[in-house]
Amino acid sequence: MSEIVHQQELRQFACHINGEEARLRYRRVDGTTVEAFNTFVPPALRSMGLADKLARAFYEWTQAEGLTIIPSCSYIEVWLSRHANA
Repeated sequence: MSEIVHQQELRQFACHINGEEARLRYRRVDGTTVEAFNTFVPPALRSMGLADKLARAFYEWTQAEGLTIIPSCSYIEVWLSRHANA
């Protein structure tokens, strides 16, 4: 499996497998806040746990940077309720 890569210039975490891209996109709201607004996994890559891996990489980055997350993406909102502070 391909690794999750933080593409800061594109403001996303991504994974490329067999020419397909799974991604979690975010935007900076200010110096201490980021908004996660889209998580997408192509149908051919679903059931591989990629959304979870993207969310975990994003969350670990925000924690290391001391950032607050605004979860506009429903997947991230649910993921945070289950995994943040766990």
